[in-house]
Amino acid sequence: MSLLPALVLNPEGAATASVIWLHGLGADGHDFEPLVPQLELEQHPIRFIFPHAPSQAITINNGMVMPAWYDVTSMDLTQGEDEAGIDQSQQLLINWIEHEIEAGIPPDRIFLAGFSQGGAIVLHTGLRYPKKLGGIIALSTYLPLPERFDSEHSHTTNDLPIFMAHGNYDPVIPIGSGERSAMRIKGAGYELSWHDYPMEHSVNNQEIGDIAAWLSHQLTGNHKK
Repeated sequence: MSLLPALVLNPEGAATASVIWLHGLGADGHDFEPLVPQLELEQHPIRFIFPHAPSQAITINNGMVMPAWYDVTSMDLTQGEDEAGIDQSQQLLINWIEHEIEAGIPPDRIFLAGFSQGGAIVLHTGLRYPKKLGGIIALSTYLPLPERFDSEHSHTTNDLPIFMAHGNYDPVIPIGSGERSAMRIKGAGYELSWHDYPMEHSVNNQEIGDIAAWLSHQLTGNHKK
């Protein structure tokens, strides 16, 4: 099993849960590292894993090579989607999920989080994974390859909790893309919590607080099961 290089932040004691967090286009695993102390979840022994995406040429950026989970060919994200790249990143994320399971973390204590491109990959992967995970946090993103969703999503995990959030003024991925994706996922029976904020393609303090509350609730609920 090939694991992507990653920044791994372990808790003081033995980890009882894992959050695998994927960054956006052109960033790396350090991008969301400062967010961990802001979440103030020290009461939960969580291992945070921030994989670094492989570098590749991005068509829309004149072929510039940068860290990316898949190629982007158009500002219209529904056109010319990089199906092979999305599927490849899905497998890279599954490798990290399986690694954490082998390390003793139950699937329902493993959370997938991602921003922008990273959020698209965690939705694509988490909704297809055959075992029920702890939940998905998808920020400023959308559901890729929607035409494949109905036939490929895991019908056995419809109670998978999902936190989706978006900026009202996002110029990169318009909020309408996120809203349509959320409606499609909800329509398949998933437990999805939608949040929007007065911001662009970014993260703000209110969103961080909402993520912390949601994640704490899911961890506490899973612990009681």
